[in-house]
Amino acid sequence: MRDVRGLAKAQLHLHLTGAMRPATLLELADRHGITVPPPLPTTAGTWADFQDRYDASRQAVRTPDDVARVIAEAAADNAADGCGWLEIQVDPTSYAPVLGGLREALEAVLRGAAAAPIPTGVVVASSWARSPAHATTLARLAAEYANAGVVGFGLSNDERHGTVAEFAPAFRVAADAGLLAVPHSGFYTGADHVRACVEHLGATRIGHGTAAARDPATLELLAERRVALEICPTSYPPFGVHELDAIPVRTLLDAGVPVTISTDDPLLFGVGLAGQYEICRDVLGLTDAELAVLAAASIRHSAAPRAVKDDLLAKING
Repeated sequence: MRDVRGLAKAQLHLHLTGAMRPATLLELADRHGITVPPPLPTTAGTWADFQDRYDASRQAVRTPDDVARVIAEAAADNAADGCGWLEIQVDPTSYAPVLGGLREALEAVLRGAAAAPIPTGVVVASSWARSPAHATTLARLAAEYANAGVVGFGLSNDERHGTVAEFAPAFRVAADAGLLAVPHSGFYTGADHVRACVEHLGATRIGHGTAAARDPATLELLAERRVALEICPTSYPPFGVHELDAIPVRTLLDAGVPVTISTDDPLLFGVGLAGQYEICRDVLGLTDAELAVLAAASIRHSAAPRAVKDDLLAKING
């Protein structure tokens, strides 16, 4: 049985606040006088249960040094799990009030990413719950830094809040700058939403997207266009989306859809990158060869430079 920590891989779906170590949250919360939220319920809850805890945790990140520390520790944790390329996702809007503005917040994240112990790219994300105009503002900001560490543009939060086609102008701005298009979809919404993200937003990856498994036409579209899904196993049971043993990874693989494995928010869900691969093996029954396929997909569908990709893929095959 292969040691999943020794399996070279990339981490493609990790939010900045959710990447924080629990001990770091406690320390920063104490330093800044912030109340630490209780753990996320293990039983099925609501999006509000999650968002309230995430928002409260984010309040502990208040300075550029805090941002740099969170990124450095996240990169170290992922490196220990075999990760050789990290993409950290951030909505600068959330940090702008304490860091001095949207640009200042993004630049703090970029400085942290540049100093991280493994190669790290930044995905700028707006929110499905904010206006398309705001998304376009963030896409333009992301485009300015396309050659300075920003590698993608996405939409996070509850995808039920937005209308897909209305965000197309923002994604055109990002595409023109050469950024990957990585919206969240198919978590609460159906396969039609996933399909719309591909057709209207030009999605190159989909955050989650498990609903696609219920529609053969959407599976065919994803496979044909090589749109990868970012599956985060421990993100689904707390919301009643899937039980661990019902996550349709094998269905997706059998349909030829590229599948990558990520952690989403380990601060709240409690499992790191290697642990997610262990779930795929121990709960979903994937073989070592199939885990290698997942790891290779995470590398190929990343924004890593070609030399980094080649090195990591060689380690899988070596």
